[in-house]
Amino acid sequence: MYDLLKGLRVVEGAAFVAAPTCGLYLAQMGAEVIRFDNIGGGPDFRRWPLADNGASLYWEGLNKAKKSVAIDLTRPEGREIAQRLAAAPGEDGGLFVTNFPVDGFLSYETLRKLRQDLICVRVMGWADGSQGMDYTINSAIGLPQMTGPVDDPRPVNHVLAAWDLLTGAYCAFALVSALLARHRTGEGREIRAPLSDIAAATMANLGFTAETLLAGHQRPRMGNDVYGAFGRDFLTRDGQTLMLLAITPKQWSKALEVLGLKEAVAALEAELGVSFAADEGLRFAHRARLYPLFERAFAARDLAELAPAFDAGGVTWGSYQPLEAALEDPRLFKGNPLFEAVRHPSGLTYPAPGAAATIPQDARGPVRPAPRLGEHTDEVLADVLGLGSGEIGRLHDAGVVAGPA
Repeated sequence: MYDLLKGLRVVEGAAFVAAPTCGLYLAQMGAEVIRFDNIGGGPDFRRWPLADNGASLYWEGLNKAKKSVAIDLTRPEGREIAQRLAAAPGEDGGLFVTNFPVDGFLSYETLRKLRQDLICVRVMGWADGSQGMDYTINSAIGLPQMTGPVDDPRPVNHVLAAWDLLTGAYCAFALVSALLARHRTGEGREIRAPLSDIAAATMANLGFTAETLLAGHQRPRMGNDVYGAFGRDFLTRDGQTLMLLAITPKQWSKALEVLGLKEAVAALEAELGVSFAADEGLRFAHRARLYPLFERAFAARDLAELAPAFDAGGVTWGSYQPLEAALEDPRLFKGNPLFEAVRHPSGLTYPAPGAAATIPQDARGPVRPAPRLGEHTDEVLADVLGLGSGEIGRLHDAGVVAGPA
C-alpha cells in the first residue's frame, strides 16, 4: 500500500473482474475506494474459488483495501443512495467506476444532474452496449485459434482473464487522467472502456491485425514456440521441462556457449548461408533445423547441471513448475515483500499482495484485507452523505441498507 492517491474518494458499483481491478489498483495507491453491493452480495460475491466455508477467495482478492456498503438496489430509495454516493461532493470525490449499463439509474446523464463535474469510468462488454465478457471477447478476437498444439484444431481458451485485467488497469489510468484534466478545466466526463475495444486495440498495437491483413490469414498455432524468435520448452535428462528464450544476440550466444552448441550451429549457418546471431527472425524461420540440436543438448544434461551454468552465463531461461512450487519461490511469493499474511473476511489467514509496483523512496504500508459485506455502511452514509443516526437507523429498519454480513 502506498499513499500517492491519498485523499481521493472513488466509488465503485461493479462486479466480476475488470472494474473491481480498477478499484483495487486505485486503493493500493492510497485512494479511498467505496464499493456498494446489493444486500446479500452481488453476482460475484460467491464466485469460485471458494474456501471450505463457502467464502469467495476471488471476492476477497479483488476487493482488498476497499470499504463496503450494502444497499437494496432493487428499490428506488436504495438506487437513490447509490446515485448520491457516486456523485457525492468534495474536490477529490465525484469519481465513479462501474460496469452497470450505459442506460439506467447509473447512467452518466442521470448522475451528472447531481454533479456536473462527475468523472465516470464505465467498463462495457461490446462498444455497442451488448453483453460480452472476457472469454466471449477472446473467442471473437481470434486468439484461441492461435493457441495450443499444432496438430489439434480445437480452439484453446487460456485461463488468464487477460482482457479483464488489461481493461481494469487501463480504467485506473483513464480515471487519473480525467481527474488531472478536471483539475485544469473543472470539467467532468464519462469514459467508456469496452473489453472489445481494449482487445481490438491491443491486437493492433502488437501487430496481429496488420500481419493478418497483409497475409490474408491469421497466424497459425505453433504450440509452445515463441513467434518470431527462438524460444521453446526443452526436456532435460532427469525429466525436467525448461523454457529457453534467446531474443538478443547476447542471449543467443550465451545459450550456445553453455549448451556446447557453437560448432554445430556454426556448421548449420555455413550450410544455410545465414547468421543466427544477427537476426532473431532467422532463428525462428530455421527452428526446425535448430530444435533437434538443442533437444539433444538438453537431453544430455540434468537440471542441477544446467541451472547454475545458465545463471552464471546469463542465459534467459525458466523452469516449468506448478503453482504450489511457485509459492515456495522467493522471487515470486515466499519472502516477497509485496506479500503479507493477512486475516481475511473468510476467517482465513494467508498471504495477500499490496501494490504490485515498488517505490524505493516510499515505505510500503500494511496490506489491508477486503471488507466484510456492508462493513462500512453506517460510516459511509454518515461521513460521505452526511446522514444522521436517526435517518441511518430508519434505512436499516426499512431494509434499504444493511450492516456487516
